[in-house]
Amino acid sequence: MLNKTKPENISEHAPTAINEPSNKRIHQSSFKPSWWAINRHVQTIYPRFFQKRAKVDIRHERFPLPDGDFVNLAWLGDAKKARGLVVMFHGLEGSIKSHYANDMAANLQQGYLVVLMHFRGCGGEQNLLPRAYHSGETQDAWYFINWLEQKYPDLPKVAIGFSLGANMLLKLLGEQPQQAILRAAIAISPPFRLEQCALSINQGFSRLYQAYLLKSMVNKLLKKMQTIDYRGLLKINSTETKGLKNFREFDEHVTATLHGFTGADDYYQQSSAVRFMHQIQTPTLVLHAKDDPFMNEHVLPNEGELSYQVRLELSDKGGHVGFMQGTPWRPVIWTHQRVNAFFADVLINKKPLQKAS
Repeated sequence: MLNKTKPENISEHAPTAINEPSNKRIHQSSFKPSWWAINRHVQTIYPRFFQKRAKVDIRHERFPLPDGDFVNLAWLGDAKKARGLVVMFHGLEGSIKSHYANDMAANLQQGYLVVLMHFRGCGGEQNLLPRAYHSGETQDAWYFINWLEQKYPDLPKVAIGFSLGANMLLKLLGEQPQQAILRAAIAISPPFRLEQCALSINQGFSRLYQAYLLKSMVNKLLKKMQTIDYRGLLKINSTETKGLKNFREFDEHVTATLHGFTGADDYYQQSSAVRFMHQIQTPTLVLHAKDDPFMNEHVLPNEGELSYQVRLELSDKGGHVGFMQGTPWRPVIWTHQRVNAFFADVLINKKPLQKAS
């Protein structure tokens, strides 16, 4: 079994009371979309296909892992001038070239040293081992974060995760409640409950997002099958792999099998961030839109499932990793402003989380 991280002393339902029951954890977001970007699909699609990317100067590095594999790093900014280090984790089939990662890095690089850790097999280079990455794979990220602490001991460190990377980051923080490396974290559009997300994205217009991502996942696996012998590792061959129709089928026959889970249900249950969020002790801001087309209303946690170090800001609109304002010609990504303010509050102003602006 390669990476089936089971939480210790975590029940199926979080405690109903933790420390201060009067302290709210779920808040109405200040985000308001512009008139032209009210639709959730516009919010989700426009930044990906139409918004001009910010210019960035990226330095690439191959980072070796203990099992002989590697991940690719993308660095931005100047460590000598930085007031902190931001480590970023992308979403499903994403990379530093993804609109949200590229532009967030550009937003942060003037004040911070920024590094994005590509998950295994992402970033344009095939990894060496049969295993890949998934929503609950925290071992690589935790190993990398500890390496960053050794390399830059004097820089305060914070983290941002997007979508799948947000779920992974929340799970990691719940698994490591006593960690002292990350001063704060932000999770943007996390799936929270993976089973509900797999159901939601397999319905209606959202199936187009699923088809787009699934095609990339399948093609990547087929390419690896040309150089790695998967017989004995997977119960399906390349022809059957091409016939996988949705995320659940891929997770049942590929993700779960390769990473030590008994099936898709086991993978979803063990890897959903919501099971870990009541243990988080790191100041953590979660930004999420109720109209996220990848999900439905059933994915949202309740206050009893969140620790008092987690502030969940919900907006009625915003799509999936969208949150656009401005005009179609000069769109403004609201999350950049919110991220800047939150990190400034934590690192500079040292404000308590639940009183953040």
